[in-house]
Amino acid sequence: MASITPINVAELEFDNGTFDAAAFTAQTLSNWQALASVIDHTLLKPEATRTQVESLCDEAIRYRFACAMVNPVWASTAVSILSGTGVPVGVVIGFPLGASLVSTLRHEAAALTRLGARELDMVIPIGQLKSGNHQAVHHAIHAAANVAHHHGALLKVILETCLLNVEEKLRAAEIAIQAGADFLKTSTGFSTGGATAADVALLRGVAGARSGVKASGGIRTLADVQALLEAGANRIGASASVAIVRELGAE
Repeated sequence: MASITPINVAELEFDNGTFDAAAFTAQTLSNWQALASVIDHTLLKPEATRTQVESLCDEAIRYRFACAMVNPVWASTAVSILSGTGVPVGVVIGFPLGASLVSTLRHEAAALTRLGARELDMVIPIGQLKSGNHQAVHHAIHAAANVAHHHGALLKVILETCLLNVEEKLRAAEIAIQAGADFLKTSTGFSTGGATAADVALLRGVAGARSGVKASGGIRTLADVQALLEAGANRIGASASVAIVRELGAE
C-alpha cells in the first residue's frame, strides 16, 4: 500500500495491533463534533441537482463531516465549494454495479483526483468475484489504488456484502486489503441491502488494524451508527448525516 497515510491514526484505537472498537465508539460518541468527523456526508441519487449538491457541501462545512461524497459529474462543483475549507471531496467510481473495465476505473480515478477529489469509493467487480476470478478482482482494485495513491487520495473498496456469501465476503476483504484498499466498505446503498453489524464485524475481523472499515447503506439514526461503530466501523457513510449528528446535540 502506498505510503500516503491512508488511515488517520488519530481516528483509531489500537491494542497490540488490533482495532479497539469499544474505545473508538466511546471516543466518537463523546460529542457530535467527533461523530461528524467520521461520517461521509453523502448524496449519490441520480436525480440530485446542483442546488442539492451545493447544500450538501454547505452542510459538510458547517458540521465538519469527514468528506462530502458525490457522483463524478458533481466532483468539480464540490471541489470548488470546499476548496480551502479542509473538508475533502469524495467521489464514487465503478458505481454502483462494479462492472466497469479496469481502464475505465483508472481513467475515472485519474480524472477525479486531478479535479481535486481526495477520497474514491469503488465497487469491486462483483461478478468476477462470484465467478472465482480472484486475480481480476485484485487487478481492478490494485489499478484504482495505484492511481488514487499516486495523487494522494484514499481508496475505499465497496464489497456489496448483501450479494455475497460469507466465504465471498472473507475472500473479497482479504483481496481488497492485499490490493491496496485503505478502507473496506460494506455497501453502495443501491442493491438489495445495506450495512449490518454482522458484516461490519466480519470485515473488521479480516482487516484488524490493516485498513479502515466503512459502513454504508440504510444508516439513518444514531442508534444505527452506534451499533456499527461497536461492530468495528471507523467510518460511516450516510445521507441522513445532519439528522444523526443532531441526535447527539448538533444544531
